Amino acid sequence: MATNEFFPARPESRPTIYAYEDTNPQYAGLLKVGYTTVDVQNRVAQQYPTVRPGKPPYRIVLEESAMRNDGTVFTDHDVHRMLRINGVKNPEGEWFRCTVTQVKAAVIAVRTGQLNEENRSLHFKMRPEQAAAIEKTASYFKTFRKENHDKPPHFLWNAKMRFGKTFAAYQLALKMGWRKVIVLTFKPAVQSAWEEDLKCHVDFRGWQFIKPGGLSDEDADKKKPFVCFGSFQDYLGRNPSTGGIKTKNEWVHPTNWDCVILDEYHYGAWRENAKELVESEDEKEVAFGQGQGAEFLKERDEEIEDIMPITTDHYLYLSGTPFRAIASGEFIEEQIYNWTYSDEQRAKQEWKGLNNPYAALPRMVLLTYQLPDAIREIAMQGEFNEFDLNVFFWAEGIGEKAKFKYEDEVQKWLDLIRGAFMPTNVDNRKLGAEKPPMPFSDVRLLNVLSHTFWFLPSVASCHAMRNVLAKKQNRFYYDYQVVVAAGSAAGIGVAALPPVQEAMDNPLKTKTITLSCGKLTTGVTVKPWTGILMLRNSSSPETYFQAAFRVQSPWTVRNPDDTSPNKEEIIKEECYVFDFAPDRALRQIAEYSCRLNVNESNQEKKVEEFISFLPVLAYDGSSMKQIDAAGILDMAISGTTATLLARRWESALLVNVDNETLKRLMQDEDAMAALMSIEGFRNLNQDIETIINKSEAVKKARKEANDEELPDKEKKKLTEEEKEYKSLWKQIQEKLIKSKPPAEPVV
Repeated sequence: MATNEFFPARPESRPTIYAYEDTNPQYAGLLKVGYTTVDVQNRVAQQYPTVRPGKPPYRIVLEESAMRNDGTVFTDHDVHRMLRINGVKNPEGEWFRCTVTQVKAAVIAVRTGQLNEENRSLHFKMRPEQAAAIEKTASYFKTFRKENHDKPPHFLWNAKMRFGKTFAAYQLALKMGWRKVIVLTFKPAVQSAWEEDLKCHVDFRGWQFIKPGGLSDEDADKKKPFVCFGSFQDYLGRNPSTGGIKTKNEWVHPTNWDCVILDEYHYGAWRENAKELVESEDEKEVAFGQGQGAEFLKERDEEIEDIMPITTDHYLYLSGTPFRAIASGEFIEEQIYNWTYSDEQRAKQEWKGLNNPYAALPRMVLLTYQLPDAIREIAMQGEFNEFDLNVFFWAEGIGEKAKFKYEDEVQKWLDLIRGAFMPTNVDNRKLGAEKPPMPFSDVRLLNVLSHTFWFLPSVASCHAMRNVLAKKQNRFYYDYQVVVAAGSAAGIGVAALPPVQEAMDNPLKTKTITLSCGKLTTGVTVKPWTGILMLRNSSSPETYFQAAFRVQSPWTVRNPDDTSPNKEEIIKEECYVFDFAPDRALRQIAEYSCRLNVNESNQEKKVEEFISFLPVLAYDGSSMKQIDAAGILDMAISGTTATLLARRWESALLVNVDNETLKRLMQDEDAMAALMSIEGFRNLNQDIETIINKSEAVKKARKEANDEELPDKEKKKLTEEEKEYKSLWKQIQEKLIKSKPPAEPVV
């Protein structure tokens, strides 16, 4: 008996609405909207039977299912009718003068059986983490209201960029049955995201969006649900002449809102750190960086309810870096939903099946480099004699007159990052060292780092860097268009973005370097940026990673072959942070990851989880190795960072035995006693005195001789003494390293 008599296979029919554009100039602005049950690419190709050389003379721009959720099918005739109802011109047959968005909106209207008067074209579903955030928040709100009738509940979403906070917040409003929501932000530039989701997604049909300069409260239909959007300045600002509430916004204050949403909350609760990102800029940029209305949160212990002249039943706070708010106890565990970089990358890794919604989110890799002494010694500062980036890249002047104080060393650094610094190459070969992957010399990195962001200490240093890059010895960098996004002339806030975009033109073919000391580090998305060079100091992990995450924006190409409108090709699989002050970089990693995961108490586990998704590769002068969580925490908790790292890597090159360190060591009786009890350190005190005395004597003799030629006898004596103290230096370095198997190099 033939089984297919009873169990026939399902036919390969796929009812589909498609649209394509003809590249012939006479069809400019027109789309052909059709229907097929077979492969769209084949169906369109049938309409162009003449085979021609080169690319096909058409581009498929839309491919949508023509089946409703009840199993019924609609055709292109239904979509044509809906396009005409929406006022789209139909010059001939199946050709329409419209956009892809208009066709998509018509398809959705036909599929849902509703006249789509608002032309809504978005119909994506919630991701698992968004649904989880809504569930936890709604549950807390309802429980709190039962127990506290006269006090509104507060809830925080600690969610990194690209969580989809606007869409999720609106879905929460639907679940809670809210009809009056006010969104107050410290960053008005985020308005477009809030407006687009509300106006374009089919789930929010009927909702209205009130905003300054747009729909006013007088024109809004108060019988329908609405969202009122604005900055603190817009709705809480005072009239400077009368001291009273601005007349145009008086209606906001007597309204009892279902929910007040405070967006980008860290700009208010974290004013000083927000300021640090842009403190090198002028006053207007600093004000923009802090956020509009930050002055409304004057004291750290102020309650929002106490200063907010608005009544509401619920408060929802949205932030990507709310560390201060969490650390201060402003929110407890049950009031927080967390979605971190680690959560995102884990979800990406664990996704099963096709259509991974996290696939386009690039993994971040941190590469740190110990610079050669010949470059870094002019900028060794502070208690632990650490390399100071602000000193190294110090500059004065503006425009063509801007100049680095240590221009020769900066030039050596530019040579180093493109693999052309000769002393390093020679030393590496002598040591049998492996060549580290430098940003502009490693072939693998060169292929992806077409567009980089250089984060410098000041406006002057940005101009000075542009001037140095333009010099004849830096012909290598001529391939890159250099954009100075610094100073008032570059524009305030997002106004600094257009020159960067113009320089990129077609980012797949061009190369750019953007120089900034604070501009474009918040509130903008530049997809082609794949690497950031951290060339300035940063006192907090919030500011460090706020800047670093600029390069983690997804970069994809939809419809890469012009025949697959729903296919997405990922251009940026990974993004890179380059740091030339290893101690600082690893401290930031340790502190950030420990603050990030509020659900884990073990610090090493916190760091381990974070760096499993953000690998840390460190070059110690001889090889590049991946550092583990214990190594990072050793460094973060101790002051003697370089020595601890050297022990872990078994590299003497990182143990600092300069004269200042040795003098401090001699003054520490406990440390000396402990070291001298170890085999090989019996004569430590004498060895240190020899090193200090002879090295300083040699330096003094050379300085006094200056440019004069020394007699052969004196020259020989100096050379022998120099050899002696350098030999002792090396012995102390080697003895300070613990005996353990070396780590495997990763590169």
